Formats: sequence, C-alpha cells, structure tokens
Amino acid sequence: MNKEQQLKMINSFMSDTLMETLDIKFTDIGADFLTATMPVTSKVHQPLGLLHGGASVALAESVGSTASYFLIDRTQYDIRGIEIAANHLRSVKSGIVTATARLQHKGRITHLWEIRIVDEKKRLVSLCKLTNIVLPKD
Repeated sequence: MNKEQQLKMINSFMSDTLMETLDIKFTDIGADFLTATMPVTSKVHQPLGLLHGGASVALAESVGSTASYFLIDRTQYDIRGIEIAANHLRSVKSGIVTATARLQHKGRITHLWEIRIVDEKKRLVSLCKLTNIVLPKD
C-alpha cells in the first residue's frame, strides 16, 4: 500500500469519532512518523479564545496511537495509549496546527512516541510524549 492509500484509509476510519469532531486530518506518513493537522477554531478554543490544551493532547494521542497501528500485525494485536504527557509552550488563536509523531522506541510490548505540535510558522506549540501498549486481541 502506498502513502496516498495509507492516508486515505486512515482518514476513512475517522468518521463518527473525536477526530472527525476536531477536524483532524492525517496528511503524511513514513516508516517512523505520522503527521496530522487540526484547524484552530472556536470548536477547540478554551474560554479565553486560545487552543485548548486538551484538544492538543487529543491531537497528539490520535496521531501517536494511529502511528503505532501501522507497526503491528493488526490481525493479532491492538494498540492502547497508556500514558501521555504534554508541555504547552505557545498559545494559538487561529490557523492550523500540525502534529508529527516520531517513533522513539519500538518494543514488543510498548511503543514510545514524541509528538511535536507546531503552528503555521513552524513554531513549537506543544511537545508531547505518548506510550502505547501492544495487546493481543481477545
């Protein structure tokens, strides 16, 4: 499956999910990374009109968990996020933020991702770390 087919498949899975609600779109994929965008609108603002930290974390977990999905045998295993940490470094009022998850560790049982969320000027907005667990299917 080529990159365009993978992205089309990922984006098709987002219907009727939080990712659709937040308008998250997956835009690039490689052997050790996955990238998605999210528009910063009132839908993801906190009361002061800024990007809500929880929306940033939802974006980060969506990208990192989906990236792990491509590292496993999906017929035998599932992925679950077990820990996420985020440092919010810059406020954003509007535009589009881009999250890129890069693999830091691929073990048999855990995957560790660093997710960098940047604004349209490539300035770091949030730096996140996500640990996923690989579980056998029931």
